[in-house]
This record gives sequence, structure tokens and C-alpha cells, in this order.
Amino acid sequence: MHGEDTALVLGLDVGGTSSRALVSDLTGRVLGTGSAAGGNPNSHPPAKAVAQMASAAREALGAHDPSRVRGCVLGMAGVSKMTDPDFGEFFRLEWSRLGLACETTPVSDGVVAFAAGTPEPTGTALIAGTGAVAERVEDHRTAVTVGGWGWLLGDEGSAYWLGREAVRATLRSLERHAPVEGLAEAVCAHLGVPAERKALITAANAGDPIRLAELAPLVTAAEDDVAEDIVHRAAVLLADTAATARPDQHSSVVLAGGLLDPDNRVGLALRAELEARSWPEPLTAGPGAAAAAWLAAFPLAPDPITLHKTLLG
Repeated sequence: MHGEDTALVLGLDVGGTSSRALVSDLTGRVLGTGSAAGGNPNSHPPAKAVAQMASAAREALGAHDPSRVRGCVLGMAGVSKMTDPDFGEFFRLEWSRLGLACETTPVSDGVVAFAAGTPEPTGTALIAGTGAVAERVEDHRTAVTVGGWGWLLGDEGSAYWLGREAVRATLRSLERHAPVEGLAEAVCAHLGVPAERKALITAANAGDPIRLAELAPLVTAAEDDVAEDIVHRAAVLLADTAATARPDQHSSVVLAGGLLDPDNRVGLALRAELEARSWPEPLTAGPGAAAAAWLAAFPLAPDPITLHKTLLG
């Protein structure tokens, strides 16, 4: 029975390119979902970032009374921004317009990713998309963060890193006057330049550096030895990042982010690398907004494990 006084929870999974929200009751019945553009406050102006979060939440709430929401978890990259007074003021104002009276708990995207793969309280989340980061999670909170330094300082094994390595490999090939084929040909074609050193350098440096991440699919699609080497090195670097964050050799590891999908070449190579290191089979993260809703419901639900199975399978 689902009366009008039934407690609800709201979960948000906010990234650089998309923001997703989910409302459920404490049985795991999904009552609404919402989506909006990216709301990562490190990638977007504060007002715009908060507006996107609120847009996703508003769509998920629909006609449901926001006063029925008893728990809200906001998971996002750049969660430390919540401690910034200016950003916090934008957030409070927008959230008050939503009519949410409950406390909102901000957590990292790593905590959400780990919960999206397992209800266990402790383990490791490894995320590889545009950037790359690993988190040691303890009692559903971040204990240690490894990587996530951004394109300039690190993010080894990320989509940005793959794209940069593709350009570097192409430049080395051009400087050796090697045949322009495979990955090198694809890189030049994507950037719209002839197979010429100066033209490639100019094109690669013309836009925002992070745009090199757009070349990552060329690496995972190419079948030549150069691409295979880049994929293998990415897997080793990502495994090293996860190993640094890992609490012990028996705890679960959850993989998240587009590069680590089971059908992505980087994801496949990473799983092979972890197997070679005698790690337990890693888990794959499910929907982040559902995991955030589960974290919001965790202290309220009579049976959190069953609720996790209902929301995340």
C-alpha cells in the first residue's frame, strides 16, 4: 500500500555531461526519473550547475509532494565544491524553490559508483571516463582518493589520456616517415588535417585540451599494434590506480565510466589485467541515480539489501 504519507527518497548522479535524478519509496518502487545537462561545478558556472541539478530533480519529483522526501543524496564529481560558500548559497536557494525540506547529503561520484555495484560498505571504486579516479570507500563514505588530478596533472588511462597518446603516437609515426594508416590515419582524419607534423600539432593544440578525449573512440576502434599498445598501457595504469586505493585484497572492486564498460576494449583489457594480478572478478556499476537513491534510503529502509536488489538488480 502506498499512501500519500509514504516516505520518498531522492538520488542524484551529477556529472560533467549529464545530471540524472530518481525518486523512489522505501520498497524500491521507482516513482519518477529526471535528466538534465551536466552539473559538475568544476566544469560549469555555479548557477548553471545548480540549475541543471534542480531541473533533473524537479522532473523526477513530478507531481509528488517534495515534503514527502525524507532523504536526498547528491553524488557528483567535484563534490568538494559544496563547501564553497558562494556555491552553497546558489544550491540552498535552488533547493528551497524545489520545496525539499530534508537534508541533502553530498557524496563523491566514487561513493555512488561503488554503491551502484554492490551494497557492501567497503571496497574500491574505479571510474574511467573523460578523467580517471579511484576511491577507497569505507562505510559508504570516501576514505582515500587516488588520481582524479585532471588532464594537466594526471588522469592516466582516461579518455583524455587515450586521445593524447593517440596524437603523440601519430606524431612519432610522422617523424619516422612511417606509412600513415590505422590509428594515425584516423587521428588525422578526425582532426581534419593532412598527415603532416606541423598541421597535426596545430590542430591538436587549437581547442580546449580536454577535447582530446574525443579521440578515445578512435583508439578503442583501431586494430593496429599502436592502438593495442595504448589500450594495454591504459589498463595497467588504471589497475595501478585502483591498487593504490584498495583497502585489502579481498574487498570488492566496482568499475564505472564509459571506458570500463565490459564491451569496451579498455574495460576488457583492465579486467584481464586484474585477473592476471589475481584480483576477484570486478563488479560493474549500475545506474548512478538509483544508487544515490539507495544511499538516501539506507538509514530509513527496514531491509537495505533487498532494497538494493530491487533498485539495482
